[in-house]
Amino acid sequence: MCSLPYSQACENNKGPILDVLSRVFVSCRDVLELASGTGQHATWFSAQMPFLQWQPTEMAQHIEILKPRCSQYSGANLLPPKALDVSDRPWPVEAIPDALFSANSLHIMSWSSVEALFGELGDRARADTLLVIYGPFNYGGQYTSPSNAQFDQRLAQQSPVSAIRDFEKVNALASNAGFELREDIEMPANNRLLVWRKG
Repeated sequence: MCSLPYSQACENNKGPILDVLSRVFVSCRDVLELASGTGQHATWFSAQMPFLQWQPTEMAQHIEILKPRCSQYSGANLLPPKALDVSDRPWPVEAIPDALFSANSLHIMSWSSVEALFGELGDRARADTLLVIYGPFNYGGQYTSPSNAQFDQRLAQQSPVSAIRDFEKVNALASNAGFELREDIEMPANNRLLVWRKG
């Protein structure tokens, strides 16, 4: 039996996410993944898109969850995991790459961390940088499904800073950082995949 850290959600959504990433990242070369968790996305996407160099990151207190699966990856296009907290600016990377990806993270981190994420990208990301974020969002201040409302209640019980974010507020941060929304894609299990490009 596999003893590596495991997320069923990652296993369920990796295929639908890959369908989009393999299209939108086709001209990219380097990807910075924020909040890589168990590393299931990092290793799967690296294997399926060998033209990309993938940099997984995680907060320092969670980096040991990320390392085991990444260390077993046999390809040459997955970099060693790096500790990165989006609130600690500037980020410990020499330059923001041409693509960034994060899944199921904005509703876990505090709103101030979400603001810091877009603030960093506004200051340091180059023109044409792609940002792809996957997860649940509210629209018009409303839940998109009863299951998302229940999920938000569980988030509030786990942490007072966690909550499903309003799409309009996140998109406003992106716009202020110089990013234009290119795609808002409906995904399985009442999630969305948002694609921005910096102008």
